[in-house]
Amino acid sequence: MVVSVQQAREWIRAAQRVAALTGAGISAESGVPTFRGAGGLWRNWRPEDLATPQAFARDPKTVWEWYQWRRRLLAKVEPNPAHFALAQLERNTPGFWLITQNVDGLHDRAGSRKILKIHGDIWMVRCQVCGAEARDERLEFPEMPPRCRCGGLLRPGVVWFGEALPQDVWEAAEEAAAHCEVLLVVGASAVVYPAAGLIPLAKSAGAKVIEVNTEETPYSKQADLCLRGKAGELLPGLVE
Repeated sequence: MVVSVQQAREWIRAAQRVAALTGAGISAESGVPTFRGAGGLWRNWRPEDLATPQAFARDPKTVWEWYQWRRRLLAKVEPNPAHFALAQLERNTPGFWLITQNVDGLHDRAGSRKILKIHGDIWMVRCQVCGAEARDERLEFPEMPPRCRCGGLLRPGVVWFGEALPQDVWEAAEEAAAHCEVLLVVGASAVVYPAAGLIPLAKSAGAKVIEVNTEETPYSKQADLCLRGKAGELLPGLVE
């Protein structure tokens, strides 16, 4: 492990272009629930039954109550050393991009700025009628479901099941993966597509792929280095 960490540090230090792909694992270390598995139920609802355009059209109040519950949970947690390490890596590396599947905003709070949020941001809202978008970090709305100034329903600014990723963000993520010299894959299960497809894209373009995860993933065998352990313990050592 020590040799692998040293090698990873050398690759990162020598690179002018680095991309990082983060998934639920990095936020789980801050105490953010993954909303899957046995502990992922909310009032007997599964996330897959709530995070859809159809659910919102049918019962926007219930969907918003779930998102308000999630927002309140997120407001109580803090970025961990892995989030701060990636923010430092951005400051150290001229051509850096952070691609995240997470919607929790912890990367922002840690100081990252060059973030491509391919699944959106739970702290953003978008009007269903006029399309206006805004950052709104209120934990309580005066009415539920909340409404825009134009009178239209506001929805969370996230990508729901069955929806396409934001095209401009996704194209930028593909560009970052295709042109990086090193791709860090941190806390990502590598089973959620199309995000997982960025790993072979970077690999085929000649990038060194470094996986940081507590367990093996479907793309572990394609990685040039696999560092097993918590991101909060490993990443600071890679960017110091």
